[in-house]
Amino acid sequence: MDFILFGIQGSGKGTQGKILAEKLPALYFEMGGELRRLSAEDSDLGRKVKSIIDAGHLVPTEVVMEIVRNFATTMSQDGKGSSIIFDGIPRNKEQNDQFVTLLNELGRDYTGIYFELSREEAERRLVTRRMCKVCKTIYPAMYTQPACEKCGGELMTRADDNADAIKTRIEIFYKETTPLVEEWKQQNKMIFVNAQPPIEEVTKELFNKINSPAS
Repeated sequence: MDFILFGIQGSGKGTQGKILAEKLPALYFEMGGELRRLSAEDSDLGRKVKSIIDAGHLVPTEVVMEIVRNFATTMSQDGKGSSIIFDGIPRNKEQNDQFVTLLNELGRDYTGIYFELSREEAERRLVTRRMCKVCKTIYPAMYTQPACEKCGGELMTRADDNADAIKTRIEIFYKETTPLVEEWKQQNKMIFVNAQPPIEEVTKELFNKINSPAS
């Protein structure tokens, strides 16, 4: 079973996705991280991604799907795991239609997980979170240490975690992504998790829900 993560920025879906991947275990696919990895790779796809990013363009949907296909087929061929957790895709209807078609074509069973969080709490979390300068790991406000626990790198506030940028990203989420959540719900393909409590409580509910999705 593959899991596709949905949630407003600041909902902690990345944090929970990594926990889920470790405990199942499953492979973790995060679109931003995969783009960075590929852009540094000397391959046809890597060079294509790098040229798009270097030109300052958004990666088009057809290339995004090529990246997803490459990841899913490579992992299957290498026998590195039967389940994949997708984070950062789909973000809009165009991506959704092609993504679902691809998953069905590859014969993958999947369900969505939506981490529910109010807009007010999302905004509060975003302006107080920090990111490691070195490995780019994101840390929530409750993480009070001055350095990254993974690599020891210095923590900083992301340049795009300012009030105006946050408002724009949230507006895009509500306009383009929330309709997908309703669509997946109507198809009985969505599990809902309350993302408001502390991380440990969210994790507990997450595992309760995926072990009994009908609850």
